[in-house]
Amino acid sequence: MFQTEFKEKYPHIIATENGLLKDYTYTKTGGAAELLVFPKTKDELHHILTFTKEKNIALTVLGNASNVIVKDSGLSGIVVMLEKMNDISIDGEKVYAQAGAKLVDVSQFIQKHTLTGFEFACGIPGSVGGAVYMNAGAYDGEMKDVIVSVDVLTRDGEMKTYTNEDMQFAYRHSKIQETGDVVVSMTLQLAVGQQNLIDEKIKKLTDLRQSKQPLEYPSCGSVFKRPEGYFAGKLIQDAQLQGYRIGGVEVSKKHAGFMVNVDNGTASDYEALIKHVQNTVKKQFNVELETEVRFIGK
Repeated sequence: MFQTEFKEKYPHIIATENGLLKDYTYTKTGGAAELLVFPKTKDELHHILTFTKEKNIALTVLGNASNVIVKDSGLSGIVVMLEKMNDISIDGEKVYAQAGAKLVDVSQFIQKHTLTGFEFACGIPGSVGGAVYMNAGAYDGEMKDVIVSVDVLTRDGEMKTYTNEDMQFAYRHSKIQETGDVVVSMTLQLAVGQQNLIDEKIKKLTDLRQSKQPLEYPSCGSVFKRPEGYFAGKLIQDAQLQGYRIGGVEVSKKHAGFMVNVDNGTASDYEALIKHVQNTVKKQFNVELETEVRFIGK
């Protein structure tokens, strides 16, 4: 069994056999990982990538698992959670953050140092790695607006640095969605601001998010990408789907763009509800809703 071999070869790396992923995902759904691994350093991550390549073992990398739905059948091979790689540091107007750092922590760090340009991300759930991977954004800001460079490890274990241009950022897209590289860290270029204006903007965006989004329930955040010329939430609302429920998952009554786990919902519930919403919106308005959330698993 590769699990035993891995733990014997790398006893210093935190690893759990058959770790339940629903204990870590934002939706509180998902089956078990054959081996759930928590690297603390870039070197440990390199060891994991080398091992999976040598043994031809499936590898899945999750940041804080905020914008993914892990299937109930779980994940084969090694699943990497980067939450322990979470260093944040500053050099003038540049901020460096490792892939496992939570965006909310990066935002608070930047706010504390009176830098501006990152306020848009103050309430985005999840980690740096996932935000880079998805070019996460909110309130007219995106990661591509502030990223200078991204450090990655390729699946062959090679360390690379990509510039902003190299990353080929687009709406909810980056180059690494094609390459499969693992984000190690990012560097941001920000600007010195006025503390009172930064604080005011963050308070305003936080209040807006709390008033409009169903933060009291587990969810995967915004489920669908914005269809050209429309807003997904408005289409779902107009289709009278708010409150529609399959199993333990329902279309949020507070914000139609969200699906919340209200009663021990499963990934299968999410999958069925997403398909129902897509079919209904297509039938009523002839608009295809494309998912922003990713399904992963067997």
